[in-house]
Amino acid sequence: MPDMLIKLYDLEDDWSFMAVQKEQGIAIRKPIGPEAHIIVKWVFDQFGDGWAAETEVALTNRPRSCFTAAKDSMIVGFACYDATALGFFGPIGVAVSHRKKGIGSALMTACLLDMKLKGYGYAAAGGVEDNEFYVKNAQAVEIPDSTPGIYKGKVKG
Repeated sequence: MPDMLIKLYDLEDDWSFMAVQKEQGIAIRKPIGPEAHIIVKWVFDQFGDGWAAETEVALTNRPRSCFTAAKDSMIVGFACYDATALGFFGPIGVAVSHRKKGIGSALMTACLLDMKLKGYGYAAAGGVEDNEFYVKNAQAVEIPDSTPGIYKGKVKG
């Protein structure tokens, strides 16, 4: 699975996707402290311990580098950055029941714009499984010879 590169300086500073999601009953925002354990557990239950660990890192960053999507106060998606490494986007995940509704794209855009506001020029998405999603939603390009990338030599339990 290759890494992908996203040019943040070309992103338009347009947050209208938040209003679009709100119209569908989806609230996208950065979580507050008392929600952290709930979010990490949800990510663990939906996507496993690796993504849960990365989410925990993003939730302990100051400022937080994680966004959540919720419907009726229930988590339906999340996205993080600066979790695996500085300048890395991901992980990102949306509950199966809420996919294909623009939630993933909105979460990713929130993270990427937040990164741009912090001064990053580029974001790397590591170990991408769905290249088309990143190309379509962020005009990402594959980084040659990037497999296994930063995950090389990762310890296994």
